[in-house]
Amino acid sequence: MSAQPARALMTIGDVLGRLRAEFPDVTISKIRFLEAEGLIEPQRSPSGYRKFADTDVERLSFILTVQRDHYLPLRVIKQHLEALDRGEPLPPLGERRGGTERQRRPRTLVAADTTAAEPAVRLTRRQLLDGAGIDEDLLAQLEDYGLVRRSGKHYEGEALTIARAAAALGSYGFEARNLRAIKAAAERQVGLIEQAVAPQLRRRSPGAHEEAAETAREIAALSVRLHEALVSTGLRESLDP
Repeated sequence: MSAQPARALMTIGDVLGRLRAEFPDVTISKIRFLEAEGLIEPQRSPSGYRKFADTDVERLSFILTVQRDHYLPLRVIKQHLEALDRGEPLPPLGERRGGTERQRRPRTLVAADTTAAEPAVRLTRRQLLDGAGIDEDLLAQLEDYGLVRRSGKHYEGEALTIARAAAALGSYGFEARNLRAIKAAAERQVGLIEQAVAPQLRRRSPGAHEEAAETAREIAALSVRLHEALVSTGLRESLDP
């Protein structure tokens, strides 16, 4: 029986296409960052372009899974990968190396998995902590810097998305105070959108408010896409060979 031909190496765009079904938030910049941190080592073509094998994709999938499901910082993930490279059994993902257990709080609310696209969801403080997998200290910091706000005794659904993102960014060394620049940029963006829909809001016709809200959502989606493209362009110019 003849040997199967080796599968062709993939570009970073090919890798992104394979991962996004399970990890919709993954970006080219994220993959490059993980390479810069030494968690993956794709091959390079003679012209310097990255070339990925199936094993690289499997490694990326493992990294993204433990970040999403276990909130492990990169240094701990790197230790797990090094253990796997040595052929050692993987330490329990619920524990840090050295025996200090990292307990994940149970998610006590099904709606805790709801994204900011459903702002009607309201969470108690405990439900927000459990759903985001964060502690009281981080939540207090997010509130102090105005990243998360409480409405009465509850939090809106967006607070869960913000808290989860802040926790994930924490694995890269970001603290709540570092996120103020992102908040300020978002507030400027909101101001621009409010100016754009102000004429619709001044109309007295039935449904004017709903039309303005829909327009605002469309502009916001386009703005997010533009922001992502600009950041990706800037990173490519600064990080590519």
